[in-house]
Amino acid sequence: MRPEARFSDGSPLLASDVVFSYELLLEKGLPSFRAALAQKVESAEVVGPNQVKFTFKSGIPTRDLPSLAGSLPIFSQTHYETAGLDLEESSMVPIMGSGPYVVDEIDAGQSITYRRNPDYWGADLPINIGRHNFDRIRVEYYADYQSAFEGFKGGSYTFRSEASSKIWATAYDFPAIDKGWVVKDELIDGSMPPGQSFIFNLRRPQFQDRRVRRAIGMMFNFEWSNETLFYGIYTRGDSFWENSDRAATGLPSAQELALLEPLAADLPPGVLTDEASAVTTSGTRQLDRRNLRAASKLLDEAGWIVGDDGMRRNADGEVLAIEFLNDSQTFDRVLNPYVENLRALGVDAVHNRVDNAQSVNRERSFDFDFVTGHFPMSNVPGGGLEQYFGSDSWEVSLFNKPGVHSPAIDALIEHVKAATSEDELRVAVQALDRVLRAEYFRVPQWYKAAHTVAYYDMFEHPENLPPYDLGYLDFWWYNPERAAELEAAGAFQ
Repeated sequence: MRPEARFSDGSPLLASDVVFSYELLLEKGLPSFRAALAQKVESAEVVGPNQVKFTFKSGIPTRDLPSLAGSLPIFSQTHYETAGLDLEESSMVPIMGSGPYVVDEIDAGQSITYRRNPDYWGADLPINIGRHNFDRIRVEYYADYQSAFEGFKGGSYTFRSEASSKIWATAYDFPAIDKGWVVKDELIDGSMPPGQSFIFNLRRPQFQDRRVRRAIGMMFNFEWSNETLFYGIYTRGDSFWENSDRAATGLPSAQELALLEPLAADLPPGVLTDEASAVTTSGTRQLDRRNLRAASKLLDEAGWIVGDDGMRRNADGEVLAIEFLNDSQTFDRVLNPYVENLRALGVDAVHNRVDNAQSVNRERSFDFDFVTGHFPMSNVPGGGLEQYFGSDSWEVSLFNKPGVHSPAIDALIEHVKAATSEDELRVAVQALDRVLRAEYFRVPQWYKAAHTVAYYDMFEHPENLPPYDLGYLDFWWYNPERAAELEAAGAFQ
């Protein structure tokens, strides 16, 4: 460890703080985090004031282990104990860190303000030159997305990453735009999409048959949604590694088959013989009759038959039901047509809009049928895959929302972790991608290959942005002269 490392109060960051943090997270961290540490790390011990020794468990692929240990957050043991903090209890006392910013003000439920630490120990390190350029960063919280947009229009906050295609296409015509106070821009994003999807809860009995999951997925009409609701700005992807050479394509290669064939007994049908599963395309009518017929056939084969009331029931008379859990009003216009299409299929689909706190609580307790979530994958995936798809995580990991647990997927994750060359890694990920897609535990939504951002014209950035990071809170900077002009003109509330 660097001997000059300091916490924000100036106290030294010591090896004992690292071991304390490791043991604290092992005892009181998120269940998925605790599981990962317990499975891979045997112990951590202080060797010297600035030296820590991590002993990893035997038989674990080693590629990810240094980053697992090296990326652990480090807390000040003295501050944690003196302040009476407890990771398992809510608190308004910030946990002391060692980074470039410290918490300055908290207005509970309204905003949080961070202040740049003028004594930040790492400010002059080469990796930090040109970064952390803002003296203060204030994050505003809004309970309503439209209200947040109105706040931006009035200058209550000054940078917005726009997530609503409708607002982006139709609502950026307010006075601050006309007067040149606000810049509206699309900045190229070369990273993999975050894997935004509708996600099934495989813990529910009605979703055990992949034919049911596939049929429900076929009723989401992306093409109609993109044209009618999204103003054509989105693209739909198939792969968990979309926009990269990790995505499975076509029939499995000979190298993929060498990994997949020993797992044949645990693979979904068609993985070894068919092209990689792809999303179902639809026509320009909201209810695509061709897909309706195909989905109906799948549900019939799975034993969900249409009754006299138009609803599908199994042999026990149970109705095929699905609840869309949603905490965003902007998603209403997406979900309601999807619900209508499913009801036309005979599925008892309902859209339940709840507040964010209820949504979080239900997701954390796995009390949901169908939610929107993300599967952000890496170009160099490894042990983190277990958090999203591993059998050891399906009952505890908040990242494994669908509850994936498959011996074949577990085995392929091990191949990914054990890869020792770029070719081995690419083939292993492609094989894993092929199997994950064939399980149909998610319905891919959409992505755009650009950051849609709007900001008051006092922020600047390098002409050539890196492909994988927008960097607006990292290496962008502030033009005080232009800010003074905007303030004098009345741009801010």
